[in-house]
Amino acid sequence: MVCGEGKALRTILHSDLNNFYASVELLRHPELRGRPVAVCGSREERHGIVLAKNDLAKKAGVKTGDVYWQAKKKCPQLQEIPADFSAYLRVSKQVRKIYERFTDRVEAFGIDECWLDVTDSAGLFGGGKAIAEKIRAAVKGELGLTVSIGVSWNKVFAKLGSEIKKPDAITEITPENYREIVWPLPADELLYVGPATKRKLDLRGVHTIGSLANTDAALLKDWLGKWGAYLHAFANGEDASPVVKKEEEENVKSIGNSLTNYRDLTDEEEVYMLILLLSDAVAARLRESAFGKARTVCGGATDSSLARFAKQGKMPLPSRSAADIADCAFDLFRRVYPWRSPVRAVSVSVRDFTGGKDQMNLFTDILSERKAERLEETVDALRKKYGNRILQRATVLKDERLSRADIRAEHVIHPENFFGK
Repeated sequence: MVCGEGKALRTILHSDLNNFYASVELLRHPELRGRPVAVCGSREERHGIVLAKNDLAKKAGVKTGDVYWQAKKKCPQLQEIPADFSAYLRVSKQVRKIYERFTDRVEAFGIDECWLDVTDSAGLFGGGKAIAEKIRAAVKGELGLTVSIGVSWNKVFAKLGSEIKKPDAITEITPENYREIVWPLPADELLYVGPATKRKLDLRGVHTIGSLANTDAALLKDWLGKWGAYLHAFANGEDASPVVKKEEEENVKSIGNSLTNYRDLTDEEEVYMLILLLSDAVAARLRESAFGKARTVCGGATDSSLARFAKQGKMPLPSRSAADIADCAFDLFRRVYPWRSPVRAVSVSVRDFTGGKDQMNLFTDILSERKAERLEETVDALRKKYGNRILQRATVLKDERLSRADIRAEHVIHPENFFGK
């Protein structure tokens, strides 16, 4: 791919697996083909949240985030399937192996999306669009899944391209056609233009990506802070952030969990119980990894109006203890959450890993720390053998439904890493 001045540009793909959870479940349950299907967070009670749906359910009005009873009301024929994240992770890894036939520069953006930098291999396979076609055919032929792929010279437009045509489609955005394809789209189609930013732009008459691109960058910075400069650059295709190689991903990943509760939370004790539950899962995942301990905790909460609040902070010492993570996350929550509305969802993640090296100082109680770690490792082993509910914290058991909550564990890529800062 070459720009108008003759300068060679990168060739970036963004591949997005269509209706991923639902598609995997339909492969496992072929008897449900031709019927509306929703993958939900809990099958035991009808408070489960819809995590994914197939096209038939989508056409009936079912939306991701619907409570199950709401979805069932919209679509009485809806078939519910409980989420199985271990199965989705296995399939995600199989898809990634297909990507790696074409490049070693593959960066995950969630379990079902990846960027690929195929600049160095494009000549071998006939160009970016040809590689996209080969990937699409391989994923469909070998795994029975479909992907939508965007092809462009930067990550932002490649991701936008994968959203334009779905399912099972390829869209190429070039320096010659991006004004015709990208600029007429609503501003919130651009990566990281969320609801709050959209509202601010709408108030100032900036409704499309094109109008965002043609608004003075200094003015956008006044309106939106540093985000304004990023978004102006993105809208004009000026994104140079790299696609991170697999072996480099450990430097940018965090381990995180999030949960939308079955009802809104109205006091701090309820929030702390949920944070403790999430921190348990985060700490267990961290102990299974080769990341060592974490220095930084990121806590987030979404209120009933879907406004999002988040803050990060460092623990006194690197840790992989659920208690340490929960205490830090709860402190961050109390510092950032205004309590204008009840809490709908909570997230906890950790980052800045030690790489397996323990750090101590004169005030560290080494024996107590090792005893606590051995205890948590024993709990991990029991849960692995007998299930997550075999041992739970007494605080969590105060709320029977919370003790049965389904936790979604995932690696999270942080926006600041995406920006290449």
